Amino acid sequence: MLTFVGLGLYDEKDISLKGLCAVKNSNYVFAEFYTSRLMGIDIKGLEKFYGKDIHELKREDVEIHAEKIIEKAKRDDVCLLCGGDPMMATTHVDLRMRAEDAGVETKIIHGSSIQTAAIGICGLQNYKFGRSSTIARPYKDKIPETPYDVLKNNLKNNLHTLFFLDLSEDLSEAPMTIREGLEILLNIQERRLEEILDIGIGIARAGSEEMEVKADFIEDLMEYNFGPPLHLLIIPAKLHFMEAEALVKFARGPKEILER
Repeated sequence: MLTFVGLGLYDEKDISLKGLCAVKNSNYVFAEFYTSRLMGIDIKGLEKFYGKDIHELKREDVEIHAEKIIEKAKRDDVCLLCGGDPMMATTHVDLRMRAEDAGVETKIIHGSSIQTAAIGICGLQNYKFGRSSTIARPYKDKIPETPYDVLKNNLKNNLHTLFFLDLSEDLSEAPMTIREGLEILLNIQERRLEEILDIGIGIARAGSEEMEVKADFIEDLMEYNFGPPLHLLIIPAKLHFMEAEALVKFARGPKEILER
C-alpha cells in the first residue's frame, strides 16, 4: 500500500488525525519537499512529532527513480508525505498511476491546500479565480513569460489569478518573495508596453500564528515588508463590492479599493 499524506500549510500540527494515524501505522515513511515546503518545522521535528524515521526524497527520486518507492509499497505499508494537499502536484498523480500499474494499492489522505486557504484568508470569491501559475526566476537571463500571459488571459475574462512563487529544491536558495515576483511581472509589462497590473494581495506564512496578509496598489505592495517565506501573490480582476470590502477588513487594503 502506498498512502499519499498531505501535511497541510505550515508545521507538524497541520496534519489531519487520519494522516497522523496512517504515518504511525506505516512500515516506511518517505517525504518530499520540492513541490511544497513546511517552513515551520524541519525533518528532525517531523520525526520527533510523528515518532517515525523519515527518508527525504529529491525530485529525481520521485520523478525518475520511483521504483524505490513502489517496490517497498509492494511489500509494506508506505507513506509519502508532502506539504499541502498531495494531488495538487502532477508529479504525485504520475507516481500514483505508476504504482497502480505495478499492482500497488494507493490511498490519498488530503491536507489543507494553499490554493483554497489563500482565497479564504483574503476574502475573495473562489468561483472567480482562473488558472493559477508559478512565477519562476530567470534562467540563463531569460524570464519565463507564461505567468504574465496567464494573468492577462484571466483579467480578460474577469478572473482573479493566484501565483505561486519560485521554490528551489536547494534549501540554501531562499524562496522567491512577493517583491521579486512583482518585479518580474512589471518587467514583462514594461517590455510589452502594457498596463494591466493595478492591485495585488500578498500572503506570507499561511497557516502560522505569524501569518501576514496585505492588499494594496502594486507600487505600495512592492514596498511592504512581508517578512520570512513562504510568500504567495494574488492579482485580482474586477472586484465584487463584497470582495473589496473583505480586502479592506481582512487584508488591510486601502479604502480607495472600495471605489475601484
